[in-house]
Amino acid sequence: MITAATLRSHTSKDLAQMAKTNGVPGWHSMRKEQLVKALLKQARSKPRPSNGKRGASKNLAKNTLSKKAVAQKLARSTRKPARANGSSKTVAAESRIARKIRLDRQQQESLKNLALINSLERGGNDPAQDRVIAIIRDPYWIQAYWEVSKSTVARAKVALVDQWHTARPVLRLLSVVNDGTNNSMENVVREIPVHGGVRNWFIDVSEPPQSYRVAIGYATEDGKFHLVAKSNSVTTPAPNTDSFDNNWADIADDFKKFYALSGGYAKTTTNDLQQVFEEKLNRPMNQPEFVRLGNGINNGFPCFDFEVDAHMIIQGVADPNANVTLAGEPVKLENDGTFSVKINLPDRRQVLPIVAASRDGTQQRTTVLAIERNTKVMEPITRELDEV
Repeated sequence: MITAATLRSHTSKDLAQMAKTNGVPGWHSMRKEQLVKALLKQARSKPRPSNGKRGASKNLAKNTLSKKAVAQKLARSTRKPARANGSSKTVAAESRIARKIRLDRQQQESLKNLALINSLERGGNDPAQDRVIAIIRDPYWIQAYWEVSKSTVARAKVALVDQWHTARPVLRLLSVVNDGTNNSMENVVREIPVHGGVRNWFIDVSEPPQSYRVAIGYATEDGKFHLVAKSNSVTTPAPNTDSFDNNWADIADDFKKFYALSGGYAKTTTNDLQQVFEEKLNRPMNQPEFVRLGNGINNGFPCFDFEVDAHMIIQGVADPNANVTLAGEPVKLENDGTFSVKINLPDRRQVLPIVAASRDGTQQRTTVLAIERNTKVMEPITRELDEV
């Protein structure tokens, strides 16, 4: 039996559909309660079948849509069409291509970032100022050392605008010619491409003695140069001058000579050169490397010297054609790509980035060593001779 309660459990839309199917006149203008009464009236007015076949109530129930059936029908009607064959593979391939492009751009930006090596060593902190220092190594070699902040790189990116994507970080070697007065002219000798994984570069020069300066910045394809910093002026010695080795440890053996040749005692030299020497040598310029004990607590005893120091050896292997730097300084590779570097181990914490870059500059790998030495000097013990 179709009851009023059964019909009221359906929506007005379902009742209208039932009324339309069963031929209820005027169904389209009826409200829900009117539809319920009309359907009940029609069901009661139809005679029950005597042959056991389905009656009017069964026929009415047949045309009644349940809520679940309506939901299923609606879901089928709103279902999105199936993708064409291979479309999911195309989307995945496009995602891989986009990721590769993004990683390549990130790598190019890292190689272009002159502040990268400083950020790694300083834990993200900027140096106090942007600077590039020129140091004479021998009559035919100049060492350039620089520090650049992240904000300076950001300003260069804004200044170059659309030319930034083709800009290259370079060192400009400038020859300095004095005209006999306080004025001097600077001519560009050449540009040397560098990258963000280093902050030291060795520049070969010719025909000593000559005066040079080094500028660091970004060069564009149309010849524009965005200057970041310019170095002190240095003069290479005559070829008969004693030659020097090419690392900071050897500078420590005769740092005054290197300092003087690099213009350290000139009136026009700033404090930057002295600061770099003191930072790299880990001591003031006016003190010896080691401060030894005097004659002891008891002046009656002879001097008893005792000194302890430590060094560290870093070993590795890279592509034989790669450019490898340790804390910004170039490392010599053997024919098989192996290298071994002995460095001082100062009594403090230090962070040593080791960077290997392909010769064309498109690939770079970095390993950072964080090493700390903590030395404790115990109080000296003095005994009388009769106690020994």
